[in-house]
Amino acid sequence: MPRKRARAASLGAAAHIQIRIHGTLGVALGPGRAELLEHIAETGSIREAARRMAMSYNRAWTLVHSTNESFASPLVTARRGGDRRGGAALTAEGRRLLRLYRSMEAAATRAVSARAARIQQQLKA
Repeated sequence: MPRKRARAASLGAAAHIQIRIHGTLGVALGPGRAELLEHIAETGSIREAARRMAMSYNRAWTLVHSTNESFASPLVTARRGGDRRGGAALTAEGRRLLRLYRSMEAAATRAVSARAARIQQQLKA
């Protein structure tokens, strides 16, 4: 999954923080689900989002369904019907929570980057 490696590199060598929000059904939102939501927002398609992540459509649909079930309001709406009539989109709540999640990641990375750099200096080359 090249996108994940690229994201880690863009955060800098010192720290890469992964945050997972757990609900009663398990992980409600984490790095993979956030990336899937971003792809759905970009493409308007669960199928295309799954393809971009090298994931099966069934797996992507399962993640969207379980994410929606984890929150009081759905984050993704989907219409059946293939290329011509179907599609998917983030709801207003989905867009809001995705922005909040990404801002938490950025804040966490900033908070630990100096200490993580000191630890990284001790790693083998």
